[in-house]
Amino acid sequence: MHVPDGFIDAPVSAATGVFAAAAVAVSLRGARRELGGPGPHAGPGAERTAPLAGLVAAFIFAVQMLNFPVAAGTSGHLLGGALAAILVGPYTGVLCVSVVLLMQAVLFADGGLTALGVNITDMAVVTTVVAYGIFRGLVKALPRGRRAVTAASFAAAVVSVPAAAAAFTGLYALGGTTDVPIGTVFAAMTGVHVLIGIGEAAITALTVGAVLAVRPDLVYGARGLAKPLQLRTSPLAGPAARAGEREPEPAGAARPAARRSARRVWLAGVAVALVCAGGVSYYASASPDGLEKVAEDQGIDAKAEEHAAKDSPLADYSVKDIANPRISGGLAGVIGVGATLAVGTGVFVVVRRRRGAARDAAGADAAAGTATAASTGTAAGDVPVPPRPTSESA
Repeated sequence: MHVPDGFIDAPVSAATGVFAAAAVAVSLRGARRELGGPGPHAGPGAERTAPLAGLVAAFIFAVQMLNFPVAAGTSGHLLGGALAAILVGPYTGVLCVSVVLLMQAVLFADGGLTALGVNITDMAVVTTVVAYGIFRGLVKALPRGRRAVTAASFAAAVVSVPAAAAAFTGLYALGGTTDVPIGTVFAAMTGVHVLIGIGEAAITALTVGAVLAVRPDLVYGARGLAKPLQLRTSPLAGPAARAGEREPEPAGAARPAARRSARRVWLAGVAVALVCAGGVSYYASASPDGLEKVAEDQGIDAKAEEHAAKDSPLADYSVKDIANPRISGGLAGVIGVGATLAVGTGVFVVVRRRRGAARDAAGADAAAGTATAASTGTAAGDVPVPPRPTSESA
């Protein structure tokens, strides 16, 4: 659903660009909470989200290269808003998809540069907000458990794709460059994207389910579902334990397991992304995606413009001057995964560090305030002594 230059006029493209920039700014602030580093103000599991956020962006980039057939002469691909929101949080999810769209537009000439705000609004903001809202509502309504999270992921992803199609129709109604009836555009866009939504839902549910099966603590949308561990004193415990005191550990006793590293999951995710982009993408459907097909059939593309980066060495997901399409496309996919992983990880590391720096600054200010109060004799524990009454006051 990458909108090229020329589909939407300049005023509406500029307005959506401003809206997209504001949405990214808000998401940066929200992502600081979702990615907050260790400390009393960090959310549960937040320290494990930052390393995976860049991976999620790279994974979405890779899977978007896998167009699947949905109807005669039409294909679809993952949008990724639902998947990103459920795995790493809604604010971080908006940033993940935005990074993917930026890399695709600049390096691969996929999605117009002047239409970047349209694409971020449509594919990053709308899909993430709609999907996560539906997901949270279903998780609260369904019985607690992994199956509920997977089922809610499927339903949220199904709805997010036609929602994005409807959003494009609204933008086209405001600033479309061709004279096509809005009802026709809406019917064609939502009809084909309902089918694409089923594929999106299958990919999202399978991915979320796979992560839940091995590391449920890494799924943002599954936080708080597990009951906290409660330790109870056994009737057979020693007198010290019954008195609330800690008994000495016997020699050789096992210590509690340290916090599990996400490195294996990260490496496995990178490997899957590289395989998808570098190998499986060769077998992806060559048919136009939903928006391209509707644009061709309805004449929406009559005023489409050439991409400013059409001469990029990686334009159209192929490496320039390499004749073998399998090698050219595979190498372009690998480069794209690496670039998206590097840029995405860099963005999220900076966001997380700024969160930590702000927390440290707040702590320093609090300590300075305490020191100032102590120097004036009003620190905690100082009780001012009232003056002794004089004979005149008596």
